[in-house]
Amino acid sequence: MASNTKEVATELLPLLRVYTDGTIERLIGSPLVPPSLSDPATGVSSKDISISLDVSARVYLPKLTPDTNQQKLPIFVYFHGGGFCVESAFSTLHHRYINLLASRAKVLVVSVEFRLAPEYLLPTAYEDSWAALQWISSHSTEGNNDKDPWLIDYGDFDKVYIGGDTTGANIAHNLAMRGGNEPLHGGVKLRGAFLCQPFFWGSKPIRSESSSGRCRLWEFAYPSAPDGVDNPMINPFATGAPSLAGLGCSKLLVCVGENDVAKERGIHYCDVVRECGWGGEVELYEMQGTSHGSHILDPHSEIAKSLMSRLANFFR
Repeated sequence: MASNTKEVATELLPLLRVYTDGTIERLIGSPLVPPSLSDPATGVSSKDISISLDVSARVYLPKLTPDTNQQKLPIFVYFHGGGFCVESAFSTLHHRYINLLASRAKVLVVSVEFRLAPEYLLPTAYEDSWAALQWISSHSTEGNNDKDPWLIDYGDFDKVYIGGDTTGANIAHNLAMRGGNEPLHGGVKLRGAFLCQPFFWGSKPIRSESSSGRCRLWEFAYPSAPDGVDNPMINPFATGAPSLAGLGCSKLLVCVGENDVAKERGIHYCDVVRECGWGGEVELYEMQGTSHGSHILDPHSEIAKSLMSRLANFFR
């Protein structure tokens, strides 16, 4: 009698499993939820939009009051975490988090749905995210019927920010670097970047790190990366990496978790930015008593609320 048990080709535990027949089983990730025209808890409205055949997004508009109805809002382009291979802009965890952030910070948020590994290996997520940022920037100019009315009516293109959590923060960093060399549509300039627990790695330990070297997540998501874990996209401090003085924004807010494995590289990132001759402002914020992604898992915690207050000030 034939067995129905499928053969495993490779695993990236605890995230996913790939079988020899090509099927992929994602082992973690919160359920997908639809947008809402008026979130009961926050009053934030959200909707899904198509940017291209491959890229989509969820847009969040905070509840407008007589004081804000005619006021243009900062635009925050957000990239979710999940190791480049799990989670979604439409997942429960990120939908809940962005609803709260849009409400408290009074920003118009575009949460980008980029394609995931291993179906689409890196640099696909970087290219999808850049395409989304260019599409958003195109709303600053006249013409083109393929535009979103919320961005046109409520978005302030003099206040465009990018950011993300963990691997999403890595994407935001790389877009900020690219934005320093390539123009955005309409001459839009990035006002700032928010990097929360940014995912960086390298072959050599930094500061008080006890280990470095191979990174299975990076090897899985980007097996063809030149120089492996010393590719500048994951190791901006590697020999030969472009100087961080080329960051194409004027403000940085970098957040690290006290108990997060990425903490030391986040701190080192701020040190290097301060010393490299970059002309902007950088702020480092350490969330005490937190581990990887805890502010996403519990956005109602005092730590998460404090971070949102920092972000609100950053956007102002």
